Amino acid sequence: MSENRVEQVELLSSDNDSYGGVVVKIEQPVDPKIFPSLLRASISQWRQQGKKGVWIKLPIEHANLVEATVKEGFRYHHAEPDYLMLVCWLPDTADTIPLNASHRVGVGSFVMNSKREVLVVQEISGKFKGTGVWKFPTGVVNEGEDFCTAAIREVKEETGVYTFQCKSKTITFILFQIDTEFVEVLAFRQSHKSFFSKSDLLFICMLKPRNFDIEKQNLEIEAAKWMPIEDYSAQPFNQKQELFNYVAKICLSKSQKNYTGFSPLATTTGSGKVSYLYFNNQDNNHLVTSDNQPLKV
Repeated sequence: MSENRVEQVELLSSDNDSYGGVVVKIEQPVDPKIFPSLLRASISQWRQQGKKGVWIKLPIEHANLVEATVKEGFRYHHAEPDYLMLVCWLPDTADTIPLNASHRVGVGSFVMNSKREVLVVQEISGKFKGTGVWKFPTGVVNEGEDFCTAAIREVKEETGVYTFQCKSKTITFILFQIDTEFVEVLAFRQSHKSFFSKSDLLFICMLKPRNFDIEKQNLEIEAAKWMPIEDYSAQPFNQKQELFNYVAKICLSKSQKNYTGFSPLATTTGSGKVSYLYFNNQDNNHLVTSDNQPLKV
């Protein structure tokens, strides 16, 4: 070998991010025996280049590379059904890699008909199992889902959508589901150390029913019915629990037309994405242009 020849060291493929770091996506099969040396050589180059945070996205089919990655100083950041994200801060300065998402977002659906009856359910599982408490339909907002849409979906799922899976496909039956129209956000609450130590946001949303026949969903719901709003509010649980008592009072006030919540307004970001601004539009119609009206979902 010539003394002037420079040996080419293979490195992991990476993309620069917007914050002085790099993102590595392992998309092709990698020999686990040579991966540690590839990673070490890549880290050495990134240090020479002054890179800061390194993100390695490992698809689930490459889970055998996790141990080698952790041994080189990486830690878990977050996981999704199909991949694990690991991160490492390279410079000898304070680590400024942002933490994983800190909140889970949920919705509670306050659905009231023209008789001032509210849609309530009793759950088969969870903390309300066997308590006899009638509650609003609730659920978690999915990734990429607006919570105004989630509130409508949860009502449908708890009042008539039956889904089961077999080996070849998912089969769904829909029976007399309650279809609704989103009206506004009445209130929201924040709590901490909730689901796997995450913080939790719950939005209480008012919806208007478009039909009234209930067929409860048997997988999660023990019973479902329309209940006079005064009876809902008067339940001992709602009277004793401060948070639920306040929610019941807000809903009562809304039923008496003495309360205004936050209506969604569709806006467009600089990148062209639709984003919803929620605001109290009482006596504020001057904020809304003629071609940009509050959204009706």
